[in-house]
Amino acid sequence: MTSPLSATRSARRLKHVLALDDFEALAKRHLPAPLFGYIAGASETNASLKMNADAFKAISFQPRVLRNVSDRTSATTLFGERWEAPFGIAPMGISALMAYRGDLVLAEAAQDAAIPMIMSGSSLIRLEEVAAAAPRSWFQAYLPGEPEKIDALVDRVAKAGFKTLVLTVDTAVLANRENNVRAGFSTPLRPSLRLAWQGLSHPAWTIGTFMRTIINHGVPHFENSYATRGAPIIASNVMRDFGKKDHLDWSHVSRIRKRWTGNLVIKGILHPDDANIAVERGVDGIIVSNHGGRQLDGAMAPLIALPGIVSSIGDAVPIMLDGGIRRGTDIVKGLAFGAKFVFVGRPFLYAAAVGGKAGAAKAAAILKDELRRDMGLLGMSSIRQIGDERCER
Repeated sequence: MTSPLSATRSARRLKHVLALDDFEALAKRHLPAPLFGYIAGASETNASLKMNADAFKAISFQPRVLRNVSDRTSATTLFGERWEAPFGIAPMGISALMAYRGDLVLAEAAQDAAIPMIMSGSSLIRLEEVAAAAPRSWFQAYLPGEPEKIDALVDRVAKAGFKTLVLTVDTAVLANRENNVRAGFSTPLRPSLRLAWQGLSHPAWTIGTFMRTIINHGVPHFENSYATRGAPIIASNVMRDFGKKDHLDWSHVSRIRKRWTGNLVIKGILHPDDANIAVERGVDGIIVSNHGGRQLDGAMAPLIALPGIVSSIGDAVPIMLDGGIRRGTDIVKGLAFGAKFVFVGRPFLYAAAVGGKAGAAKAAAILKDELRRDMGLLGMSSIRQIGDERCER
């Protein structure tokens, strides 16, 4: 999947990467401005995006010392499976436009690192390919508007072999992505002189990702929005395909719960009452998330919402966290506030864009190393111990 020349270039780019934030700087140089802007930006003023990071910065540690931490481990279990660390890769749409075969390289890197990767419903590679290459992957769905299409999509995901289905529920209407417009990104993608110049001025991406994709796989389509193939990314009906969700309610979750026999997770919960409803509807897990700040600008940071949700539902189902995590210390803070697991998005896509599978693998290794180091400095030997010493704001 990676040529020797591109592998050499990737290794050279990754040599000086020491932290997840370093991938962002590399990706900004590597990707055309519209594509980098799509990843980096959020909605309207980016207020929620900033709050996500600030919430972690506002918390400090009170470490314990002279504890024997020589046998510390970051391994944990979730849904009866053992994972090497309590973090995974969050779902990110159109990843294959940023990195060649992006969804596949993220899934394979996660599989090798023994962490979960959630494949996005707005992906450009068929979900069956990802399930075959990385069977431990999860699938995230944006629900179609019609019940029969929901049923067909759920059946397709089950047939592919996915064991965990994630429903993203904070997309009732399309968000106001002013940042995308200013950066020159649009859905559908519209050819323009500006876009052509961006391609010419970023030859590594143009040759290594765009042209390689077109030559080997044709024009990318949204492959997984429905049970059948979706529209190509340049089609005028793409917006219509993604815009029929404002009538969805909890009855649709109940419908899916009756049909889906695997793990059912709800992503996009910020209110304790919604968490309770989700539990009553039979979900197996909740991801506290504001969609990386990409939906409602001003939506509270997930880390701020987390303690109230934990207090409300207790240990009824595993509570996970998504949004703003960039360091091992952020993972510890999320776990200390009651999350059983966390998910990281943008840095992994930056890593895949500049380094392919090797980049995503390095991102996972950096986070694992940081987490184990932080555990030692805090005087903790296990992930369970972090949860037992739960914090309050």
